[in-house]
Amino acid sequence: MSDTLTQAVAVAGYYPVLANSVLRRALGDEAVVAHFVHAETTFDDREVRRHMTVLALTETRLLRMHIDDGAGHAAQGPHEASATVETALLRAVTNVAMTHVVHHPENFVDGDAPSELVLAVGWGVHSRIELEPAQCGDPHCDADHGYSGGITGDDTLVRVSAIADGVETIRALEDFASAVQRSLGR
Repeated sequence: MSDTLTQAVAVAGYYPVLANSVLRRALGDEAVVAHFVHAETTFDDREVRRHMTVLALTETRLLRMHIDDGAGHAAQGPHEASATVETALLRAVTNVAMTHVVHHPENFVDGDAPSELVLAVGWGVHSRIELEPAQCGDPHCDADHGYSGGITGDDTLVRVSAIADGVETIRALEDFASAVQRSLGR
């Protein structure tokens, strides 16, 4: 595993020993060509939860490790973390989409960083199915028309913003996305 990836995980500060151990096992002896590390904290009514996503590109694979806080199995149980690694062969990547959100586009100058950046990578690992009762045009009909819905690819999505994450993080995601896009053309 590259020293820069190990360092980036350590700087993120989210269980770096656990995260680096999981990544090393997943990468094996493959060299990391490019990587992106994104730590995020979310807040709700009662708790603060931390998450970290690590994307690593090798010559043949794209890996995504996501690590989350957990509360344990019982309400007062021990604290826990869950780390999941998903791996796709580069030849299995079906699409890469970059969405650049620019606040005040009238002031945009070539070379400026976007205000937000979203990277979506599809590789067929996960899909989300959304179903709802099918309806007909008759408002008085009470027949069962089955269900309608759709299947949406739900593989990897990373969103960063200048306000929350800083311009350096946006640039890092741009660089990583460029490396992924270049590797798909091989």
